[in-house]
Amino acid sequence: MTPLNRVPLLLSRAGTASALTFVVAGAAITVPGVAPRASAATVAIEALHIAASKKGSPYQWGATGPHRFDCSGLTLYSFKRAGKKLPRTAAQQYNKSHHVASSHRRRGDLVFFHYGRSVYHVGIYAGKGRIWHAPKTGAVVRKEKIWTRSVWYGRVR
Repeated sequence: MTPLNRVPLLLSRAGTASALTFVVAGAAITVPGVAPRASAATVAIEALHIAASKKGSPYQWGATGPHRFDCSGLTLYSFKRAGKKLPRTAAQQYNKSHHVASSHRRRGDLVFFHYGRSVYHVGIYAGKGRIWHAPKTGAVVRKEKIWTRSVWYGRVR
């Protein structure tokens, strides 16, 4: 008998909550490792959508939303709303992220702009060589083409 075939029996013996717990736990045991990756991808895409929803919000140095942002404030806000905590600055976010090669970048990954070894800007990868970011004073949150090859990529886990 498969776990799903046992659900009616469990419902009659243990109650609905126990049956649902069994089914959820059984799925996690049956397919190890799939749920965390799917969850990470879902969080990254959700953060990307949150950042995109802030299109047109003004840049303000040190701002973390919900109406004004600096670059790392936008990434911090977006991932926090999606369920993941990030440090405050772009450099701290780089150090906390799982570094990935540009050939393995995915939508929702963080894009870190650097000069030498110093990270000075961050955005969220939107695909097709573009990012959502809060660029600078006088600008607004927008999607823009990556303008340099001096970038590193980081994945939030």
